[in-house]
Amino acid sequence: MRIMHLGVIAALLSTPIWAADTEIEITPLPEGSVNSEDGLAAWDRIYQVTSHPRCSNCHVGASNVPMWSGPSYGGKPRPHGMNVNAGESRIGAEYVLCSTCHAYREVTGTRLPHAAPQVAADWRLAPVEAEWFGKSSDYICAQLRDPARNGDRSYLDVAAHLEHDVILHWAWDPGAKREPAPFSLQEHVNDILAWGAAGMPCATD
Repeated sequence: MRIMHLGVIAALLSTPIWAADTEIEITPLPEGSVNSEDGLAAWDRIYQVTSHPRCSNCHVGASNVPMWSGPSYGGKPRPHGMNVNAGESRIGAEYVLCSTCHAYREVTGTRLPHAAPQVAADWRLAPVEAEWFGKSSDYICAQLRDPARNGDRSYLDVAAHLEHDVILHWAWDPGAKREPAPFSLQEHVNDILAWGAAGMPCATD
């Protein structure tokens, strides 16, 4: 399945464990086996993840500027420091590559408290179409189920993306005293599967 960068998330990775895949179980549920109420409850939990700083800080729009926000940063949300701009390439090719600072290094021992977030994958912003920062639950719900804005992915494709894209796994263990995304990666995948089996309901349906 093709990779959609839905969860490009900032974090520190300085141990070799993140070079390997995290074991995630994907067990599709029969379509229609989850009722709308439970599907909406699953979506509410999904939104808590997608709107969390570990995800939303790099799910920005056409400004191409990632954000700094959340308890780890203190104060009000603000654009990424050092005049960072990821450009239309979303990897900084037009200016300074994201990987200049977000370069993966296998460092054993204690995680460095102030190093740039690192992971064994290309660091980049999510596609413009997947803008989540500051967006409502209804907006992100409609975006995530819209093939024109989600890379023509089914909910099973989204679950598979969460399974094999190591840059997303970091969100649940970001290090450097950063607040992790809520729930667990497996619970998040389970909610995607339940939401999909319910027909991907949104509250405004």
